[in-house]
Amino acid sequence: MRRTLLAAAVALLSAVMIVGCSGGSDATTLRVGTEGTYSPFSFQGPDGKLTGYDVEVAQAVGAKLGRTVEFVQTPWDAIFAGLESKRFDLVANQVTITDERRAKYDLSEPYTVSEGVIVTRADNTGISSLADLRGRTTAQSATSNWADVARGAGANVEAVEGFVQAVRLLKDGRVDATVNDTLAVGEYQKTTGDTGVKVAGSTGDTSEQAFAARKDSGLVPEVNRALDELRADGTLARISEKYFGSDVSGQ
Repeated sequence: MRRTLLAAAVALLSAVMIVGCSGGSDATTLRVGTEGTYSPFSFQGPDGKLTGYDVEVAQAVGAKLGRTVEFVQTPWDAIFAGLESKRFDLVANQVTITDERRAKYDLSEPYTVSEGVIVTRADNTGISSLADLRGRTTAQSATSNWADVARGAGANVEAVEGFVQAVRLLKDGRVDATVNDTLAVGEYQKTTGDTGVKVAGSTGDTSEQAFAARKDSGLVPEVNRALDELRADGTLARISEKYFGSDVSGQ
């Protein structure tokens, strides 16, 4: 009996030590949810490794916090569910700041400022503004702010996984347009040389993108401090110039 009790006590002590070590390890790791399919923000480079503007900014933030960044690739429409279920601590995927998101999540200060554009087939002459989307069909990630913009303009939204799929449906004639970030659209045009689509108009609004954390996580003040330091030392501008040829960090 004594041996049994002693063995149980040792096992319990070992379990406690393992839990304690795990907690310490987590404190040094920043888990970041990102798509990995949204160029130039988060995508697979030629070497197969995850890279992009959001990826490098997140890594720079992690370095300022003294934490190793571990990326968890997740489709956009599941990314906030992943955050809420604690699969990761932070979302780095061009999360546009909106009142609705502020109410549900802790959002950092913006690290990207851009505008929305409307993309159509190159031969389309009937769409040049948001007003022209009324009654038309657009392809959007269902939970993105661009889907909200399109619906707000009176468009019917067909859900897709990302911008590349949206362009495919557009070129196939299955939808009339897609609304997205001008930086993502510009990158697509630059890297593909696709003349089958064009920027037909602007949404007329400027959007700011931020990191998202769980409500009251306590993480965002640290992230904001890191972003302030990265602005001050020129890191944000350098990363921005690398991917866009200009500073889009909103300094």
